[in-house]
Amino acid sequence: MAAHRHAAGPPTEELLRECARDVVDVAEGIREVCARTSSVLFAPALTGSARRRPRTGYAARWALLRALTDRRGLGGAAIVAPDGVGRLLGAAGEALGRESLAALVAVTSLRLRIAAVLLDHPEFGRDPGMRRLTAVLGAGRDLEAVHALRALFKDRQARRALSALAPILAELLAVRGLLGEDPVSDETAWALTAGRELAADPVRGISAAHPAAPDRGEGAVQAVEPSAREARSLATRGSLLAFLRNLDVLDAESRVLVQEVRGPDAVLRYVVQAPGTTPGRPRDDSPQDFADAWRNLFAADSPYTRSVLLAIRDHGVPRGADLALVGHGEGAIALLNLARDEEFCRAYRVTHVVAVGAPVGRREPADPRTWLACITNRHDIVPALDDGGRGAAPGPHPNRYRAVYTGPDPEFPRCHLLRFYIDHLETVIPQVTRDVDEALTSYRGPVERTRVYRLENRAHPPEGHPLLTVPTTSVPTSAGPVDVPVRYYDSSAAHLCYPVDADVARSLLPDVTWLVPARFGRRALAVLSLYEHRCTTIGPYTELGLSVLVDDLWRPRPYDLARDLLRRVDLRRTGRYVVALAVGTEEARAVAEELWAQPAVHGSAEVLLQGGELRVEAPELGLGVEGGPGPGVRCPEADWVLYGRRGDCTVRTLVRADGRPRVHTRPRVRLRLDGGHGPLARHLQILELDTLRPGFVLTSPRFMAHRSAGAPLPR
Repeated sequence: MAAHRHAAGPPTEELLRECARDVVDVAEGIREVCARTSSVLFAPALTGSARRRPRTGYAARWALLRALTDRRGLGGAAIVAPDGVGRLLGAAGEALGRESLAALVAVTSLRLRIAAVLLDHPEFGRDPGMRRLTAVLGAGRDLEAVHALRALFKDRQARRALSALAPILAELLAVRGLLGEDPVSDETAWALTAGRELAADPVRGISAAHPAAPDRGEGAVQAVEPSAREARSLATRGSLLAFLRNLDVLDAESRVLVQEVRGPDAVLRYVVQAPGTTPGRPRDDSPQDFADAWRNLFAADSPYTRSVLLAIRDHGVPRGADLALVGHGEGAIALLNLARDEEFCRAYRVTHVVAVGAPVGRREPADPRTWLACITNRHDIVPALDDGGRGAAPGPHPNRYRAVYTGPDPEFPRCHLLRFYIDHLETVIPQVTRDVDEALTSYRGPVERTRVYRLENRAHPPEGHPLLTVPTTSVPTSAGPVDVPVRYYDSSAAHLCYPVDADVARSLLPDVTWLVPARFGRRALAVLSLYEHRCTTIGPYTELGLSVLVDDLWRPRPYDLARDLLRRVDLRRTGRYVVALAVGTEEARAVAEELWAQPAVHGSAEVLLQGGELRVEAPELGLGVEGGPGPGVRCPEADWVLYGRRGDCTVRTLVRADGRPRVHTRPRVRLRLDGGHGPLARHLQILELDTLRPGFVLTSPRFMAHRSAGAPLPR
């Protein structure tokens, strides 16, 4: 990517980041002034003086109150003293529509940081969380932007999207604190010093360090057996690439690995391996909002760190044993938290820490003999979220190894994925692999024992509970094994329903007598479905599908559809036959074709389903959608039966959903066809949907769902 530079100086994006840090420092300074002024206003000495000398005492208090509440001063909601009257006055300022000067300044910092991120990674502008944030910050004046930010921070549905904005988590956390939504002035430093009571029992020590913080989540682990395929893929000899490939195998399900390796000197050593998060996939141990995501990343008392400690104890690693810690992303930070704890290092001899794609900054292990390696792709913006390196760079250290390189693919999140780091270590920076392997010589021997542990957070129910806590089974596909039912944790959808000629609709269906369109007089119903799947068990992707409503395959009768709407989805006989489908990833294409027998093609699209706006741009597919759904009313959950065709069988798939669907009977949506030649565009042209308006539209701005594996029917 071309660098944005001044004539002589650092890149523009780096200047913007520096400006953002300086501006947020100013905002925090203003908040400190507010705190000091508030404490003086409500100080007992000044209160007593006002009673003794009302003329001068009340004048002084009035001047302080005006400085705190005046629009030309520190703002209307600037009172931050713990006094009950102070909180009441601050809330009154908010109710009057005023905001503190600190909050208004902090919004400028957030805008600068976003501009820097989008300069470096324009593809981040398509991220759902970034879209919501930029829409909020574009709300006219700073005052309106602050009001909109307050609403966004309180929106439970927005928290998942915001938690994915790693490059601006620092600014988001600071702004949230300055808005008074979640003051966290010293919590990060507080958490990083956790674990001082770690002594004879490391796990008990780090858990007891801060007993007054139950909301952090209770880390837990459960020993699990890897699948047969995973067991075959796990390393049998120790090396850097072997350990990283182990992490890549276990990355999908929040698991850590402890292995025993017999070194060349016949000494038994232990290797703890912890994966990072995978964007767009669910995590049962994930933080509940973006502030918790930040704390989880850097807190020694986080559920992730506690879980790794529990895994080490459950494995039976003896005190004084040699221990190597290898991690990627968030997992590397959890392991480094352990290595930085003095009591943990007294319990075990941490010889090596290898952090890949992690924001290590200036953090140092407690034992100076520990060899620390940091491997970072310059395009990876997850390591960039660490602002801990603003001081002077440390001098050379014999036990520190840093490798920063430029990978061939600049797009996030691909540049952060572990499989890309593994590929780069083999092809782009093989010398780094050789250097780290040389340092890990004592761990380059046969693996004698392997245990896998699943991470859990018992303080919160599993993500998607109760709808998505269902039994699953692994099914092989050409894109790798897939757990079914496929679960959708965060999605949006719009279904454009068109009354079309029944004979034309019948021409799109397979040439079998029992697949007939459901008729409404002389018309059939064609449905163009637009999905944005932000978090699923097969990764994030977009989905555009065309389907036709069909009758019961065996005994079609009039009004079958009306009767089916009163039945559970698993008892329905009618359904939608999918005639064309375009999905945004190869994995989703393989699942649609091989599990659901739907004719899918791989095609990228940008889908925006937000508020009163509905927009789809799919130049590869030759189509677009724009407009608004119009006013709508709540309707029952949109569970579906989907049909596909494989050989001589019709394949039936059940879709169960949970959201807040609405039906819109006066939509202002228009389909645009741009000369595409793929199956989806061709079928849309046959139905001439670009010349029609939908009869009605079903929308689900946010919903969860799961799709079963397809069941073949003998029809």
